[in-house]
Amino acid sequence: MRAIQITSFGGPEVLNVTELPDPVAPDGFDVIDVTAAGVNYADTHQAENSYLAPQSLPLVPGSEVAGRRADGTRVVALTGSGGYAEKAVTHPSAAFEIPDGIDDATALALVLQGLTAWHLLRTTTHLQPGETVVVHAAGGGVGTIAVQLAKVFGAGRVIATASTPDKRQLATELGADATVDTGTEDLAAALQEANGGRKVDVVLEMTGGPVFDASLAALAPFGRIGFYGMASREEPSPIRPGALLRGSSGVIGFWLAHCIGRPEMMHPPMQELFALAAKGELRAVIGGTYALADAREAHDALRNRRSVGKLILDPTR
Repeated sequence: MRAIQITSFGGPEVLNVTELPDPVAPDGFDVIDVTAAGVNYADTHQAENSYLAPQSLPLVPGSEVAGRRADGTRVVALTGSGGYAEKAVTHPSAAFEIPDGIDDATALALVLQGLTAWHLLRTTTHLQPGETVVVHAAGGGVGTIAVQLAKVFGAGRVIATASTPDKRQLATELGADATVDTGTEDLAAALQEANGGRKVDVVLEMTGGPVFDASLAALAPFGRIGFYGMASREEPSPIRPGALLRGSSGVIGFWLAHCIGRPEMMHPPMQELFALAAKGELRAVIGGTYALADAREAHDALRNRRSVGKLILDPTR
């Protein structure tokens, strides 16, 4: 089979097309004939071995695929790794049958990034009706879903941040009530101004560094940050428990990997996401489909913030 294989860690240049033996599924697992593979920002960390889980070489990256099982059933599945290939292995508990009317790209937008957005709002920050939600990186895969879900879940106001006017316009089209340039000099003040002078209740944060620091400063009493990534590759300033005490605020980390193996945390949310998409209440933003051989271009677009929404690899090209 054709696959992208990494034999040394680094940037997009380490993604190479190669011929590999077809994978053999262990007992209880399935081989998926891949029709589309998802590309996530986390994959760029996987390629350079800066991800939460240490990687080993050689490596076929990619944590999600859409395709068909041997019985012909269309599924979207989480794989951990191995997704950038014509065939991938997954466990049935991490696979979801794709309903009629949902295409592969939409299913891929929902399975990892959609579930992450769902859990950030429901499980991690426990969004309450009427609360203000800040969605950082609102033009990205998680962000485009989170803006919409926050409105569906009853947020009183959604403030979206993004680095370009086009991405901020997209966030507005998806339902954001206000937008803020992530690069503004005083981000904490800008977030508060976008909320009518009041501090905010919930922040979904995946940038790290100064953006995290500003988000913490912008929290109202009982405010919560759902922290799920560090795209800037910069650590935030150390958090002093006393500061959380003074603000009655909280910072809660989230990694979808901890939901895998807990079917009650995976299948009901996925069914809700499928249903919202089928009713037209949730739009998957597809930022581009790349041939398998162009995986480097997809990673370069992610790392340089040129992409929006969900990026897809087509292993048939």
